[in-house]
Amino acid sequence: MDTFPDLGALTDQELKDLIKDLTDEEIEISYRRRILHGKIDILRAELVNRLRRKDENGELVISGADVQQLTDILAGRVPQVTEVAETPEGLE
Repeated sequence: MDTFPDLGALTDQELKDLIKDLTDEEIEISYRRRILHGKIDILRAELVNRLRRKDENGELVISGADVQQLTDILAGRVPQVTEVAETPEGLE
């Protein structure tokens, strides 16, 4: 992140230019955020549809293990992720 300029040292035009640059950047970031939120919404809708199909077929949608994992995550009891170089079964 860039450091904030010494505002007293900037001319009026430099201030206007800086405001325009930051406003343009904010517009780009907002657009990107909206695109990401749209993708997230699509993925969530797909997940909901899959869970509904599982429920209609009589399969358990959420297991006790899922609830426990969520509880651990919310309580901050998530094990640290370490990279392990393992060969998946069947690919050896």
